Amino acid sequence: MDREKITLSGAQETLLATLYGRAVDSRSPDSILHDHAAREAVERVAYDFSKTGMTDTTAVGIALRAKQLDDWATEFLAEHQKATVLHLACGLDTRVQRLDPPSSVRWLDIDYPEVIDLRRRLLPEPTGNYEMVGASVTDEAWLREVPDDRPTVVVAEGLTMYLRKEDGKRLIQRITERFPSGQLLFDVYGPLGIRLQKMVPAVRNAGATLHWGLDDPHEVETWHPGLTCLDAVRSVDMPGVEKMPTSGRMSMRVMAHLPGFRDVGRILRYRF
Repeated sequence: MDREKITLSGAQETLLATLYGRAVDSRSPDSILHDHAAREAVERVAYDFSKTGMTDTTAVGIALRAKQLDDWATEFLAEHQKATVLHLACGLDTRVQRLDPPSSVRWLDIDYPEVIDLRRRLLPEPTGNYEMVGASVTDEAWLREVPDDRPTVVVAEGLTMYLRKEDGKRLIQRITERFPSGQLLFDVYGPLGIRLQKMVPAVRNAGATLHWGLDDPHEVETWHPGLTCLDAVRSVDMPGVEKMPTSGRMSMRVMAHLPGFRDVGRILRYRF
């Protein structure tokens, strides 16, 4: 079998770390996501995954973050069976395969054209009302083409920290101004996480740069009338942390009691 050669670099290259994390989790007898499509994709890629610095602990962390976003998206789709899903910076995430939405759901996976091309080659394409869009998530043109006739849930995993704050703010404003109602589901780094970015092997080895760290989740509420923070889950408090190896659980307990470190990462849910 010929393996896909990877030409991505910078922030785009880091998508391979999250793919690999889900693949590592899928091999565990106590797997969180059971993401076998991720494992199959990893086996088809010619890439030195040791560059990601992935460990059993960080793989569990990636899987838990994904599961929290999956669970919130599932809740939304259970309440809104005719909804639009905007999966921003989808990378090689198998979220649409994991959630397997009904054909009544309009699902769009959005990422750079070269990422979408790789996605087409590596992942099975879902049936139903599904579309892949090759564009930067901060470009305005693609969003204008999305019908604004349904409640809309936006999922953005591993995106915001690579944006500059003004770009992230404007993206949130464009989405909340366009659609009648919905939810925003995304993860953020805190300011300390941005300062410590070179300690993250996947970021350092890809030559990527993190820009935006969110200190107060309630700041986002001021960016659009009616935008309300429903949940702000600290990474150290994610449901399922007990599934980490002993060393990982101990690290999380210590970080949970240290100012700055306990807010190094959050998973957020907003209603608009």
